[in-house]
Amino acid sequence: MLATAGVALIAVCYGFARFAYGLLTPQMQDDLDFGAGLSGLIAAGSYVGYCVAIVLSTALTQRHGPRPVAALAAVLAAGGMALMSVAPSPGIMAVGVLVAGASTGVASPPLAEAVATWVREPVRDRTQTLVNAGTGVGVLVSGPIAIAVADQWRAAWAAFAVVAGLVGVAVLVAVPKGRPGFGGRPLARSDRLSESSPAAGAVTRLVCGSLLMGLSSIAVWTFGRVLMTSEGHLPSSTSAWVWTVLGAAGILGALGGDLTSRVGVGTAWRVLLLAMAGATSALALGPGSPPVTFAGAAVFGASYIGLTGVALVWSTRLYPQRTAFGVGLSFLMIAVGQAVGAPVVGRLAEAVDLPVAFHGCALLALVACFVGPRVALPMRP
Repeated sequence: MLATAGVALIAVCYGFARFAYGLLTPQMQDDLDFGAGLSGLIAAGSYVGYCVAIVLSTALTQRHGPRPVAALAAVLAAGGMALMSVAPSPGIMAVGVLVAGASTGVASPPLAEAVATWVREPVRDRTQTLVNAGTGVGVLVSGPIAIAVADQWRAAWAAFAVVAGLVGVAVLVAVPKGRPGFGGRPLARSDRLSESSPAAGAVTRLVCGSLLMGLSSIAVWTFGRVLMTSEGHLPSSTSAWVWTVLGAAGILGALGGDLTSRVGVGTAWRVLLLAMAGATSALALGPGSPPVTFAGAAVFGASYIGLTGVALVWSTRLYPQRTAFGVGLSFLMIAVGQAVGAPVVGRLAEAVDLPVAFHGCALLALVACFVGPRVALPMRP
């Protein structure tokens, strides 16, 4: 029940409140009359909101436990998307995007803490990456909704807001009260690992790797559908189905935990980054080819969600006693990279063209391959 509620919360916060912006961008640009540069700045607001929220969420989770903080994430997602559904101008839209984006930062630390606290050790990593793959579920569901409402993007945001409210109720029912030692399950002796902080070099690699991974992913998330419709001249319905395939493939990211246990965090990190780089460049090379766009979106979705799962496991291994902090640090840096990258990609698209920006992001993914963990991280006992 906890895992199901966690998947649903990640789906509405990430798949709807954060990444559906890129899905609905073409229609919103037409109706509210703004270009790629302003679109990138508005998208950056989502990641700025995330950055602030994840710091606060980490502290609140440690103080009050996962349940109320996870419920707060659903409230922010619903409120932000409701505001976006009635936004009369780009400015109001930007406020809604910021509030909705903050929900993602609030959601991750309490869910990671809840899984670390109440899920048995043998399936803990797998459950962490399963919950994390909720992003793919949200993206998968958002595509058909966008197709069903056609150009009525306001109706799509309103529907997403209603779903977020219902998920908030489910979270209150499913997530246990309390926290370790304070009403939650006490930490087992095997969980009481060393309190010593990880080496500075290991933390630096986590921070830099997460930052580069966020930078390299932003072109597809914010401008993927714009690329297909403006550069590739694909019909709006086709590009929406491509987005749906991206989300469906992203569900495979739930296998990230199994992949890291088989080949190690470092190898999984590099393999998935190579896949994401290839997919990003493929989309730039063939934005008007349905076979290329569907295949590229599928590989991107699976590799991106897999990478966030690997980052999650990586951070929990570095901070076994402070799960919320470790996950918060890694996901914060992913969001910082996306916040910086969104306006840069938008400006580059206006100054040169969008495919060049996509190739630049693919190059950054290749650089990130060299910033994974150098050695195998310790397994939990």
